[in-house]
Amino acid sequence: MLTGVDGAGKTTLARWLADELTTTGTPALYFKNAAGRRIVNRVAHRLGLRDSGHLLGRDGRAVTETVFRWVTIARAILLAVVTRRVAVMDRYTYCQYAVMRARGDRGERIARALYAAFPRPDITFYLAVPADEAARRVEARGRDLEDPVHLAAYDSAYRSLPEFDGFAVIDASGPQQEVATALRKHLNGTS
Repeated sequence: MLTGVDGAGKTTLARWLADELTTTGTPALYFKNAAGRRIVNRVAHRLGLRDSGHLLGRDGRAVTETVFRWVTIARAILLAVVTRRVAVMDRYTYCQYAVMRARGDRGERIARALYAAFPRPDITFYLAVPADEAARRVEARGRDLEDPVHLAAYDSAYRSLPEFDGFAVIDASGPQQEVATALRKHLNGTS
């Protein structure tokens, strides 16, 4: 499972990892376990509102994202079990806990109870990247913008999670190939 702030390279590296595992003999599937923020933000914009928080309210947004992510994770786990493939997760439960902490949302205990049925990943890679670099990458995608202050708070929220000590922290500030090499070395036990 790969996690980190927006702009850390989660999606790119998770896709690469699924392909790499499959190519080297371990059938794997890539799953993006988003919380539906982009979809709900689009609806909000069409209604003339700034974002999902203005559409649903603070608590409504947290509930919607938590449920949406639960559905995507459950689907991913089911498909991985049925197809007998390794699930490479682009985001997981920890992402929801971190975003809730970063925004000051209530309900993390409820989210944790809801997600308790999900297995703990065999390995969780935290892709660490400075907030300014992450914001630059997000802007380069051309879809949205992220405030470096928000990204720094999000990073702090991840690092405050009780599970964080069990994460394999990978420096993701370099080129994709360097980060991919670090992931591969860690998986091979040579980090």
